[in-house]
Amino acid sequence: MSNSVLIIDDEPGILTTVANVLTDEGFTTLQAANGDKGLALFKEEQPDVVFLDIWLPDRDGLELLQELRDIDSRAPVIMISGHGTVSTAVKAIRMGAFDYLEKPLSYEQVLVATQEALRHRAKRRKKAPTAEVRDRSDIAAEIVPPPILPIVRNGRKHQKTIKRPAVIYGLGLHSGKRTGMVLQPLPPNSGIHFLTLPAEKVIAAHINQVAETDYATTLSREGENIKTVEHLLSALHARGITNLCVKVHGEIPVLDGSALEFCKVIEEAGIEGQKVVRKELVIDRPYEVGQGDKKLLLEPCDGFKISYQLRYPPPIGEQSFEFDMSSFEVYKEEIAPARTFGFMKDLKMMAELGLGSGGRLDNFILVGEDNVINTDLRFPDEFVRHKILDIVGDLYMLGFPVRGKVTARFTGHRDNIAILREIQNQNQEVASDDE
Repeated sequence: MSNSVLIIDDEPGILTTVANVLTDEGFTTLQAANGDKGLALFKEEQPDVVFLDIWLPDRDGLELLQELRDIDSRAPVIMISGHGTVSTAVKAIRMGAFDYLEKPLSYEQVLVATQEALRHRAKRRKKAPTAEVRDRSDIAAEIVPPPILPIVRNGRKHQKTIKRPAVIYGLGLHSGKRTGMVLQPLPPNSGIHFLTLPAEKVIAAHINQVAETDYATTLSREGENIKTVEHLLSALHARGITNLCVKVHGEIPVLDGSALEFCKVIEEAGIEGQKVVRKELVIDRPYEVGQGDKKLLLEPCDGFKISYQLRYPPPIGEQSFEFDMSSFEVYKEEIAPARTFGFMKDLKMMAELGLGSGGRLDNFILVGEDNVINTDLRFPDEFVRHKILDIVGDLYMLGFPVRGKVTARFTGHRDNIAILREIQNQNQEVASDDE
């Protein structure tokens, strides 16, 4: 009887390719496009070798690795990923994975790894893992709702999450590393949370966790960082997603430099209405930061509106835009497609700071002295629209959809976070005075 190999991967091309290679060599193959089916096949068929993707739509590959080894530690598991990191590979091996392969996989890689795994199994060398995935209850205990400020009120809509998990791959704009993330639903009153991989540290999407605002917004907790969160948060804010877990390696993928792909993925995953009224951050009086020409004002408004004025040297010049986030469709049409941008003159400085390493000709707008160098603009005023996109994302980091009007002139991430801190500080003082 031929040896059997189970392939667990959500990419149809990988499933077909690896299965064809092994079938040609006389192996029996089993295929699963998600973790649940893979686990069921593993229990039923007891395969001799497993190929397991790190990124799966319904669960973390490292979690599944632990489950497989708990069932049968003799079955060699070969981890595969096109978006992993050295630390992920090290953790997988320490947990008992037999090998770790980077995509794209070659014919020879697949065959050699399988043969070596079978020899390893034949020797029945049981090697206990030296590191364990954190207990799920420990992680769940860290997913707590955002703090309630005095200006947080019950809204008019229900809370929302996504119906099905979703996987997104891409490059990190500032790290330049391949990265990926999994979006997973959370129950009502959870909030938006990031789970770092492989360390599994929970980081709330909240200003208390903001560590850096140079060129992008970075969240941090106990030495773990999640970079460039604003484009994803912008799409989540616009769609009204209030409860979500985002598992990610280091940096959110930049994709095409806008929020449009995030909008598409969220819609494809489906929206799950939750039978709990959502809370909103209802601006009760004017809040302002900045000085001189550079100012950001947030004041009461029945809705969420943003007015932004931008000024750069030519070829950008002065641009202004008024946006009323009356619906997700309006956001998708007017704001989500606007891409991030950078200047040729700043590239050397950014490189010295270790930023912008993932910038490619197709994932941001590169501006030279006289013209846009690498692309055609999606809007004549795409630059100011992207500034509004960033505001929508950054202002979601008090944990609740905003009801108010933003008026901004020449501001950036630092100012967006500064006004949230001002709101938080003033309302904490009010709460303290009332006690």
